[in-house]
Amino acid sequence: MKKQNINHYFLYVMLLAFSFVKAQNLVTTEQAIELALDNNYGIKIANNTVEEAKNNQSVLNSGFLPTLDGVAGAVYNRDNIAAEFSNGGSTALDGAESSRYNAALNLNYTLFDGLGRLYNYKSLKETYNLTEVQARETIENTIVQLLTIYYDVAKQSENVSSLKTTLDISKDRLERASYQFDYGQNTKLDVLNAEVDINNDSINLINSRQALINAKRDLNFVTGNTISGIFEVDTKLDFLLSLNKEELLEKLKTNNAALIQVEKNIKINEFTIKANKSGYLPSIGLTGTYGWNENNNNPAAFVAVLTNTGISAGVNLTWNLFDGGNTITRVKNAQIALENQKLQKEQLVLSIVRDFENAWDDYQNKLKVFDIQQNNIITATNNFERTEEKFKLGQVTSIEFRTAQLNLLAAELRRNEAKYDAKLAEIVVLQLSGELLNTSF
Repeated sequence: MKKQNINHYFLYVMLLAFSFVKAQNLVTTEQAIELALDNNYGIKIANNTVEEAKNNQSVLNSGFLPTLDGVAGAVYNRDNIAAEFSNGGSTALDGAESSRYNAALNLNYTLFDGLGRLYNYKSLKETYNLTEVQARETIENTIVQLLTIYYDVAKQSENVSSLKTTLDISKDRLERASYQFDYGQNTKLDVLNAEVDINNDSINLINSRQALINAKRDLNFVTGNTISGIFEVDTKLDFLLSLNKEELLEKLKTNNAALIQVEKNIKINEFTIKANKSGYLPSIGLTGTYGWNENNNNPAAFVAVLTNTGISAGVNLTWNLFDGGNTITRVKNAQIALENQKLQKEQLVLSIVRDFENAWDDYQNKLKVFDIQQNNIITATNNFERTEEKFKLGQVTSIEFRTAQLNLLAAELRRNEAKYDAKLAEIVVLQLSGELLNTSF
């Protein structure tokens, strides 16, 4: 009795361990998205671009801070000198040595440049905001790519399951036909037809399994090859049937990534115009120097050693009264670029709204198609089961049985296709409305 209990215990532990391992190999959409966000190379590059823009919009890159330079120098001379003095005396020196040393700190600071650096600074900050939106668009596109592949893996998994069931049914049919032939209840033709059907079903299953393997490789690639070992995906999914078209259309106008980028570019161009207009105004700068100089003169000089230290400061004004019309040209071209971007925004709004309307209708239609295919499965299943019963009783031919079998398989494959087509259509709607990253899958 104890031995039997121990055996039951070990059996329970093994089943539990098997269930745990199997659960470990299931990759959900949430896990796949998390892996892609952490490891996808496109997203990593986008994040690095954002970090670069963050550095550029710092005050250290704004031109508002002064510059401080340190300079130093040394000169050594060895001369032959012949000198005549005003009192009538003279001297001649061969190899007279002299040297000069200097060091200084130079400070330069622009007090006013016509507000050019102010608007350039604002432009850099807006560029940083733009790169954040571009990174978000990269993330959205990557998630769409990931989910497209993920649901392809799920569809191929279900297709493999349906094809395997079909092959099992064909094997049972061959076994039955072989028994009936052995006992003289049918002809060899039925056996041969069953063998042909098994071969066809086997080929279809092999091709489907290869498609599944390829799709899994694609999924692993998008996640940065971070899914190790054999894995499965979740084939259960829910549709967001509570989506409201008008609410999503309103969110589209404020959340769509492409539209936000155009708005950011418009702001950047507005700052560019103002920065170019700074060329009409003067620049005022402040300079300051702290220096040290030492001169070691040769014996012919009046002073042997001269050393001085001191501070100097000054203010300078620069005003380009006429630059050949370059500033005027830059301002006019920037204004034209701004007008073009405003026109592009209007065109983009029309385009995105059209795309959303098309995507919404496509989503609704595919939901209806999926619902019809679900009902078609019930009809095809009932038809196959009744045909199978009659086939076992010898009331229908093998051809009629095979037709019912293929009809059921076709219905299952169409259902699988419609199921994931509808989900992908839903994802497109969410992406266009800017709600993709706010949705759990």
